Amino acid sequence: MEHLIHQRVKDMQITGIRRFSDVVAQHQDVVSLTIGEPDFPTPDYIKQAGELAIRQNKTGYTHIAGLLELREAAGHFLQQQYGLTYDPISEIIITNGATEAIAAAMRTILDEGSEVILPGPVYPGYEPVISLCGAVPVYIDTRDTDFLVTAEMIQAKITDKTRCIVLAYPSNPTGSVLDEQCVREIAELLSDKDIFVLSDEIYSELTYEKNHFSIGSIPCMRNKTITINGLSKSHAMTGWRIGLLCGPAYLAKEMLKVHQYNVICPSAVSQFAALAALQTDHDCTESMKAAYRERRDYVYDRLIAMGMDVAKPAGTFYMFPSIRKFQLPSQEFALQLLEQAKVAVVPGDAFSEMGEGYIRISYSYSMEKLEAALNRMETFLQLLAERLKESS
Repeated sequence: MEHLIHQRVKDMQITGIRRFSDVVAQHQDVVSLTIGEPDFPTPDYIKQAGELAIRQNKTGYTHIAGLLELREAAGHFLQQQYGLTYDPISEIIITNGATEAIAAAMRTILDEGSEVILPGPVYPGYEPVISLCGAVPVYIDTRDTDFLVTAEMIQAKITDKTRCIVLAYPSNPTGSVLDEQCVREIAELLSDKDIFVLSDEIYSELTYEKNHFSIGSIPCMRNKTITINGLSKSHAMTGWRIGLLCGPAYLAKEMLKVHQYNVICPSAVSQFAALAALQTDHDCTESMKAAYRERRDYVYDRLIAMGMDVAKPAGTFYMFPSIRKFQLPSQEFALQLLEQAKVAVVPGDAFSEMGEGYIRISYSYSMEKLEAALNRMETFLQLLAERLKESS
């Protein structure tokens, strides 16, 4: 019966991140810097709201689009933080994480043969959904522009089949952040074109030297921008699975249909917890961000001291150093690092072929774990450099 399975599904692969994590699980005493998940627990006031919802039996279905009060809180949050104006009734959908939001959006707008422009290296969750829709991913190589896409680069890839452009910033895996001028130049390019923008802003709260700027806040782009956000990274709520899918009313009503037949609605308990997260002004999210910044600076300084070629990330909790000087493919480098130094990172080719020659390090871990991993990595790199010198 295997021959009856859809070929596009058979062609899909589990992400390189998860595949390598499975390899890591087979080893003992490994310090892993692979998964992009906050190491902080969900703040107590959010957990208490979830517990209260259970005790009050608020455990049934909610509105398909999510609790209205949560949509209202989300709308206020997005307007206050990013100048985005979405009607909670007709333009905001609460999804089962940002991943489901991506799938619902793409399944709504893509046809067979549609082209989707992506900046590479990029999070591996987009291409499989694009391919399942029968559409075609078109990559822009951003390795020579500090992993930043520009209007000029986008223009060079636009064809009459272009349906959507993905702006995945702040970027997983590179930590790069588009500044306002760059975003406005992209908006000017697209202002007269019938092309959607899917702006994945799940890391928007985790920026350091410069604030995130949302392309959907530009008036000429509002009618063609799908904004995706959520609470997983900013509020340490990965397992609660709450995402935000926002777009103009004419589009949101169509995305709502796809969302309904995917999941009906997210967990009611999680929605009440998310409501507390957005309604309560606590400094715990800022303290987490401050900790990530301290970790970023530590990891960056250590890597530079080791002689690594790496850009200092402006956002997220990822670093994407080059390993080209070591003359090993990213898979082989990561495997040797795992086997010889007991340190796990993600091979760069997990983030498209443009990630080859890099590794992704997540610094969403404690300082103690980061220090231990980098000490081991430093010894490994010294030995690797000596072997290269002897063989040359």
